[in-house]
Amino acid sequence: MKLAAPLRLAFLAALATCWLNQASADDRPNIVWIIPDDMSANFSCYGETAIETPNVDALAKEGVQFNHAYVTAPVCSTCRSAFITGMYQTTIGAHHHRSGRGTEKIDLPAGVTMAPKLFQDAGYHTSITGWPIKGRLGKTDYNFEWDKSIYDSADWSDRKPGQPFFAQIQTQGGKLRGKDAKGWDKVAKSARSRFGQSTPIESVVLPPYYPDHADILRDWAAYLDSVRMTDAMVGEVVAKLEEQGVRDNTLILFMTDHGISHGRGKQFLYDEGLHVPLVLNGPGIEPGTVRDDLVEHIDIAALSLAAAGIEIPESMQARDILAANYQTRDAVFAARDRCDETVDHIRSVRTDRFKYIRNFLPDRPYLQPCAYKDAKAILNALRVCHEAGSLNENQSLLFRSVRPKEELYDLDSDPHELHNLATDPEHKSTLFALREKLNQWMTQTNDRGRTPESPAQYESDMKVYLDTLRIRSTPEHLQTVEQNIEWMKTMAADGK
Repeated sequence: MKLAAPLRLAFLAALATCWLNQASADDRPNIVWIIPDDMSANFSCYGETAIETPNVDALAKEGVQFNHAYVTAPVCSTCRSAFITGMYQTTIGAHHHRSGRGTEKIDLPAGVTMAPKLFQDAGYHTSITGWPIKGRLGKTDYNFEWDKSIYDSADWSDRKPGQPFFAQIQTQGGKLRGKDAKGWDKVAKSARSRFGQSTPIESVVLPPYYPDHADILRDWAAYLDSVRMTDAMVGEVVAKLEEQGVRDNTLILFMTDHGISHGRGKQFLYDEGLHVPLVLNGPGIEPGTVRDDLVEHIDIAALSLAAAGIEIPESMQARDILAANYQTRDAVFAARDRCDETVDHIRSVRTDRFKYIRNFLPDRPYLQPCAYKDAKAILNALRVCHEAGSLNENQSLLFRSVRPKEELYDLDSDPHELHNLATDPEHKSTLFALREKLNQWMTQTNDRGRTPESPAQYESDMKVYLDTLRIRSTPEHLQTVEQNIEWMKTMAADGK
């Protein structure tokens, strides 16, 4: 049937519009986030010499490597709640690890939208998965209520022809090594199968605050094997993109969710827990770029939206660190609050030279009872050494029964944060300046951690948590829960 001229013109115009829209969609880059758990910047491109990591190194060599990227929370659920919204976890009320799990729910503040939803609304296919992709959604672990429909599937291959995609690949990372000899042997066997040999214990160089105990050395060697396994996985992701013919139009972002899970790493605000690798590779990225300015992990939300041509919400605290007009930060901030059953309240601010930490609960020891960490063989090894009196001064720092209210470290001369300068008269002006800088940040960002968690919220989450805690914990951990409930009730009664 022959169309009349006006109808034919309208039909051709509609086809042209569809073609232009499709062409526009095709031109937009795909965005892939690769985010392993529990892993610091122990990659060759970051100076690790005990192992080789050719795949992450290649991404860095052909892209941009950030040497000073820091998470705003050193534990997974709070960190993820922050980067998926581009907001400080303390601003959106998601600062307590594994919160909102019980009957007391947490909702995002008005105007805060998760990044996958923004991509989806812009026509992107959204997915989240582990690796290898097995057809089910990957790790989310957000501390607030959210709609699973923001993810279209568990595999970017499910997208429509020509549709750009936003894909999150969440992997086990440092968790591959397990908690004890059984896990260490498993990852070592996997490393031997893939690489011909596992990481020799003789190549391990521990930070000076850990003793050369056999279990700690074996654990660190297994951790380095998990880094190698993670690097191989990165290579597999890149290969899949190449096989599908989309590699050249895909922005790959590699970052970990926080530092290594160890005594002074995960859950604490020292650099071992906060410093992470951040590598970007893809269209618009100048190869061989190395940046030494301070960036925060929440920035991945803003830079990814901008790369896709999606408007960054005005309320989003993340910054597009790739923008031509980007103004570099003079400091980065971090917060640690309740982790599982263990109540804590710590804040920090870091400049390129100094780290200031404030302990709001200085009467509590660093190593409070925590079923998750206490189940690790490395913590038991540290305690054995402490009880035997074999730890030196630096290795004993974690075993202090109380904490200083403030900590100040000169990272140029003391990168391991061992010598607290908070009471040193020569650094008085620096202490005051960073103290005020942290105060301003807490006020300007509406840090909701300034008010203790309500007894109702804590008890609600503990009812869920205790179902597993009772199986794998000790009376000491269960007593900690009861003591925290009473403490919170006291704080609530005092109006704090």
